[in-house]
Amino acid sequence: MIIKYPMDKEKLKELKAGDVVEFEGVIYTARDAAHMRMKKMLENKEALPVDFNDAFIYYAGPTPTKPGHVIGSIGPTTSSRMDAFAPMMKELNVTATIGKGPRDKECTKYYQENHILYFITTGGCGALLSKAVKKAKEIAFLDLGPESIKRLEVEGFKMILAIDYYGNNIFEG
Repeated sequence: MIIKYPMDKEKLKELKAGDVVEFEGVIYTARDAAHMRMKKMLENKEALPVDFNDAFIYYAGPTPTKPGHVIGSIGPTTSSRMDAFAPMMKELNVTATIGKGPRDKECTKYYQENHILYFITTGGCGALLSKAVKKAKEIAFLDLGPESIKRLEVEGFKMILAIDYYGNNIFEG
């Protein structure tokens, strides 16, 4: 299914775990270091440098961009490393996260109860995924290098829904 986001936001409710999606819209990258910094900022009641309301966050830290390319290879990070930040996704009103691998039981339950989608992409396909990125801009925490937050405009970004709105999870029975 093709999802043009946010125009097709209602289509997200139709998706079931296991569905393959070609995404068109904006995705933000954020990995461990960015998540830790955002958590501290929220705890200190500081304003975040990005509004993640209704956003898709991709657990990725791209490799350096080669001349003539929009972005370097952009494969997913293992999502279980972000499980501790699941409650923050609700606080930020994030629509979905993207990564690889299963989430722990608490995170999975939290996502299901709070209607947060979890998509996966395939590790090892970072160079292929980078071809879907039409524009990339580093927008926050530039000192973190590859782990800075980037705003990506993508077309045809392929991913699989792992946890849907209805309690289905491709990693469970």
